[in-house]
Amino acid sequence: MQGAGEKRRPLTVLASSSSSQVAAAAAAARGVGMANPLAEWTDRVRSLEAGLRAWLAKQPTHVEAAVTTAVGAVQGAALGGLMGTLAPDAGAGLPVPQPPPGVDPKALASFKQAQALTGGPLVQARNFAVMTGANAGISCVMRRIRGVEDVQGSMAAAFGSGALFSIVSGMGTGTPNPVVNAVTTGVAFAVFQGGFFMIGQKFSQPKSEDTYYSRGRSMLQTLGLQNYEKNFKKGLLTDQTLPLLTDSALRDVKIPPGPRLLILDHIKRDVELTREN
Repeated sequence: MQGAGEKRRPLTVLASSSSSQVAAAAAAARGVGMANPLAEWTDRVRSLEAGLRAWLAKQPTHVEAAVTTAVGAVQGAALGGLMGTLAPDAGAGLPVPQPPPGVDPKALASFKQAQALTGGPLVQARNFAVMTGANAGISCVMRRIRGVEDVQGSMAAAFGSGALFSIVSGMGTGTPNPVVNAVTTGVAFAVFQGGFFMIGQKFSQPKSEDTYYSRGRSMLQTLGLQNYEKNFKKGLLTDQTLPLLTDSALRDVKIPPGPRLLILDHIKRDVELTREN
């Protein structure tokens, strides 16, 4: 009997160990269940977006422009398709009468513009994909060339996207000069975009002391590191100190190693900052 009792002890220990593992797994499962899936998903998306921005900042201009254009086109296509689905053209199934001969060209141009703003999901997806993709790509190139995101770059991007939208959507079809119509549409887009940009800047005008951190803020936004703007302000790392930044200076304001490497690499690659130094 004693031998049998000795044989049962390992089974008891094994059962106890197995029970402990099951309890630990259950506790872990409860802990995972308590987490907010939406918050976790949002954090993952933000992390991926920051990683993509940091990767693009290290790529040549044509690579960043191509990726940015593609992303903008996909977003625009999704938005246009959704708008075309929710608000389909009420007269799509009706026969469209042909304009009479000798119709006023201005009236015909207005009719074409109204047709360009309507249509099914595929038509709207195409139009919005061209418009948003061109806007994003041109904005990216202007920011890389000029080193800053301002109203001039915004208006240039709007002009290009408006002109392409006019050509693709057929707004200039049937007009005496489609090129003039495309230019006119581009100018209208640029004026509206410039006005919205200036209004947005006016309402989001930073405090007077924040003007000393405008270039640093733009750099951090480009790298997807805007969360460290407060570290720059706490350490008084103004725009004048950007060419002088070192790893130790960034470490003193408690910026982690990865962001420090991205910031220093960006400053080294920035022609204007290198020239100032």
